[in-house]
Amino acid sequence: MIIQRIAAFTDGSRGGNPAGVVICEALPDPTAMQAIAAEIGYSETAFAAPDGDTWRVRYFAPEAEVDFCGHATIALGAALARQQGSGRFALRLNHADITVEGLHSATEWSAAFSSPPTRTRALSAAAAEEILALFGLTHDDLDERIPPVIAHAGMDHPVIALRERSRLAAIAYDFGRGQELAQRERFCTFALVHAETSELFHARNPFPFGGVYEDPATGAAAAALAGYLRELSWTAAVPIVIRQGEDMGVPCSLQVDLDGPRGAPVRVSGSVRSIQPGA
Repeated sequence: MIIQRIAAFTDGSRGGNPAGVVICEALPDPTAMQAIAAEIGYSETAFAAPDGDTWRVRYFAPEAEVDFCGHATIALGAALARQQGSGRFALRLNHADITVEGLHSATEWSAAFSSPPTRTRALSAAAAEEILALFGLTHDDLDERIPPVIAHAGMDHPVIALRERSRLAAIAYDFGRGQELAQRERFCTFALVHAETSELFHARNPFPFGGVYEDPATGAAAAALAGYLRELSWTAAVPIVIRQGEDMGVPCSLQVDLDGPRGAPVRVSGSVRSIQPGA
């Protein structure tokens, strides 16, 4: 079994969120996959095996399986392009069928996925208050243009939009308290965002559900946010750019298309780079 380590959503030749990628003839049993993901230690590892004309894919964080992970899908698409040649690959997840396009050439290595269908639902007042308290926020910190909701694109992400970039940069939280809340409510990440312009967002994604304090780039949350913005008729511009990881010293860039009808999948793309063993 070969474990590839690939950083997804890089900012040129730097940054990117590390993911493990394991491409094999048949998926190991879940206990083995969980142990491998814990040993790798990245926020997610994608396991893929051929299944007819598709690839069966499962994602594991260090402490739990997740149904969908965007940055690991980008890493997987890039790995498949390097192994199989550039093209589109059909993926069968636990609860959705999606596609990923991988590009591998002498000058470019990147991927783009089409997300699971998007949707939103109300965030209860009690849960909203608990999230604000967790991150030391008040209602005065919120951007009224983007009210708090639970946005979904394969997993649930409560979206909390902040008026000030400086407030986003100062975010910190108690991990144990956040993990209890995330696991109780089944929140994959907390999507904390700031709209610098209609086309440029900054994001932070705490991920205590999976045993990770914060993810430097989160494609699933980016897709969920894009689906919500489309419901709000946010902008006709295609695509938007989400900058993430800068407050962690790991700059990342995600590109997201908002075109398509309400609830349709969204396209999320980014560049990748290999991570050398021990890095």
